[in-house]
Amino acid sequence: MRNKVSTGSLFPYFIWIVLFVIAPIALIVYYSMLDLDGNFTLDNYKAFFTPVYLKMTLTSFWYAFLITFFTLLISYPTAFFLTKTKHKHLWLMLIIIPSWINLLLKTYAFIGIFGLYGPLNAVVKVFGFEPQQILFTDFSFIFVSVYIFIPFMIIPIFNALDKLNPTLIYAARDLGASSFTTFRRVVFPLTIAGVKSGIQTTFIPALSLFMITRLIAGNQVITLGTAIEQQFLVSQNWGMGSTIAVFLIIIMFISMLLTSQKSKGGRV
Repeated sequence: MRNKVSTGSLFPYFIWIVLFVIAPIALIVYYSMLDLDGNFTLDNYKAFFTPVYLKMTLTSFWYAFLITFFTLLISYPTAFFLTKTKHKHLWLMLIIIPSWINLLLKTYAFIGIFGLYGPLNAVVKVFGFEPQQILFTDFSFIFVSVYIFIPFMIIPIFNALDKLNPTLIYAARDLGASSFTTFRRVVFPLTIAGVKSGIQTTFIPALSLFMITRLIAGNQVITLGTAIEQQFLVSQNWGMGSTIAVFLIIIMFISMLLTSQKSKGGRV
């Protein structure tokens, strides 16, 4: 009876997974095996392994790595100091609130900020320098991407740090460990689960960015997400676009496996 009840309660989730996970992926795989005329072919997969697409894949990995690295570099110390403040949840809420704003609106806001006649260049003029074209550069693309992903990195790290038992830190200090050693041997290993969750929520979406690359980087940065958009909307080559999407899904799945947490058995 207990097994029947549990199976019945999971039935809606099975339906959800089939309709909104398995079916879309199966449809993408199906279209990836079609050419422009709708005929079955594997040429799209052969084309993906050409230097053009392999270079694009490496570029996507590189930018996703940089975005994740700088986001983590900012988010971990921020989350650490937030846990030490008096009104830590209030400060955390102030950091999260900007993530509620529509992504397109934030992107256009940065277009105005980084533009030749924006406030940033206005400050540059005050110091006697010529206005600089900050838009359509790697710097602007990475800066805006890091800004957008910071809340998603901070939240899991903050939760991991907030749950950390402070007596473990006191014990390490009593045993003569320095602040750096305590962080390296106690704090960071015990909060690695939050770091991995933050990397998942940053690295995986960063691989498929396309709107920011178009509006902020001006298509100077071409990623797999940008290539998918161009294949579907510009070239109208749904087969090649689906093929790139298939490999992007595989890469995301591998990334999730590498950053997933393994449950440890045993008695407490």
